[in-house]
Amino acid sequence: MTKVITYGTYDLLHYGHIKLLERAKELGDYLIVGVTSDDYDKARGKINNKQTLMERVAAVKACGIADEVIAEEYDGQKIDDIRKYGIDIFAIGSDWEGKFDYLNEYCKVIYLPRTKGISSSKIRARKNHLKVGLIGDEGSELTSITKFIRELQYVDGVEAVCSNVKEDRLIQIENINELLSIVDAVYIASHPTKHYKQIKNALTHGKHVLCETPVALVADQCSELFEIAKLNNCILMEGAKTAYTTAFERLVLLAKTGKIGEILCVDATCTSQKNLGEYSGEKLKNNWNTITEWGPLTLLPVFQILGCEYKNISIDTRLLPSSEFFDIFTRVNFRFDKAVATVKVAKGAKSEGELIISGTDGYIYVPAPWWKTDYFEIRYENPADNKRYFYQLDGEGIRYEIVAFVKAIDNGNGSFYIDEDVTRAIAGVMEEFYKKEKVFLI
Repeated sequence: MTKVITYGTYDLLHYGHIKLLERAKELGDYLIVGVTSDDYDKARGKINNKQTLMERVAAVKACGIADEVIAEEYDGQKIDDIRKYGIDIFAIGSDWEGKFDYLNEYCKVIYLPRTKGISSSKIRARKNHLKVGLIGDEGSELTSITKFIRELQYVDGVEAVCSNVKEDRLIQIENINELLSIVDAVYIASHPTKHYKQIKNALTHGKHVLCETPVALVADQCSELFEIAKLNNCILMEGAKTAYTTAFERLVLLAKTGKIGEILCVDATCTSQKNLGEYSGEKLKNNWNTITEWGPLTLLPVFQILGCEYKNISIDTRLLPSSEFFDIFTRVNFRFDKAVATVKVAKGAKSEGELIISGTDGYIYVPAPWWKTDYFEIRYENPADNKRYFYQLDGEGIRYEIVAFVKAIDNGNGSFYIDEDVTRAIAGVMEEFYKKEKVFLI
């Protein structure tokens, strides 16, 4: 009996997939089909599959061509599978020609012609084709817009068409209402003091919104914006890129499922030491202060792990002498019912940018810079019990954020990664800072 094996993602199973599987089956007597897992697809750069692994496996089984369907989960598995199943022929589409020649050492490699003009990427692109307008300020926020445009190339069916600020690759439309008239959604990276009005304007025009965190500087404004979004059948999503990375998602789940026992403390730090001379005059006016630039990221693990109902909050801060609200260092202390948390952020000081989650049985350690993590450890009293976790991270998490935004629009639900309560709690801390009632100057 001649055994054949082939692999693929098989997202939105189509005629081209079927023909390729039929050609592979004709090569032998028994066909095994490997369907790539979601995590392995992410590692290979395929990040916006429309279907889950189980849906894709079910679709391949349902077509009735494969004799056996398995999941492909890691690099090197093809060699393991060829040995394990006694494979005679490895078959793959001709667009991979030469890529798998190394497998000739283990079996015969055959590259099969693909059906021209058909691909899952093209189907996804036709289905989505989301036109996005970019809203920012002339100045440092252009960096966010530049990164956003760069990462769009990895997401099928999303196109940046215009911006209110000068960007060589886009049409410039300074009038926001005019910009809103030609797009389906907006990405907002302007100064935080402008977020509330700009988001409200976009939502009332029926446009979906992805906004750099924080969404607003007052908690009640967040609630209002989410209500407007629901009334207009729009998605409002917070652009905290860390929340959309696989590593961060997994560490939160592990923490909440008792891997380190009862959680007693969360400590998060984000700092960058810059020339304070940059923060003066007009530059100061358009620059994000420390609490708005770094604060939301450090607050994310606190609220996602410990919840949003803290009992007490105190804020220690150092301000620029020339400003009433521009902090160069801020520490926020929380007391919850059965836990505490501390976040430290700075643009004018330096510290180790790590995340530590302490529990009764062990702790989770995420090394600096934790907000860009692709690796973390669970550590116990006995080092032999320690666990290490590695995950692929591309594009600082921005491309995953864009994919989540597109999926939220498709599914009509934008709170999967960051709950509305968390967004509101982050805005609540910003509100406490600007009210100054619980702020102590150092």
